[in-house]
Amino acid sequence: MTMPVDFHPQYITDHNGRKVSIVLSIEEFEAILEDLEDLAIVAERKDEETTSHEDLLMELQQDGIV
Repeated sequence: MTMPVDFHPQYITDHNGRKVSIVLSIEEFEAILEDLEDLAIVAERKDEETTSHEDLLMELQQDGIV
């Protein structure tokens, strides 16, 4: 997960002053893409069974990881 980015969008407007496009820095754009990828993974895994913290710790101890 990325650190929050302080966004500074720049808008492109039409001749009536309506916003039609946005310009972001590469850093801001990449942060948004990473967040979208994270959200897609969460959505894909929403129906997976969960494990309690205690069960996870027990499993890690049994495997010699903790």
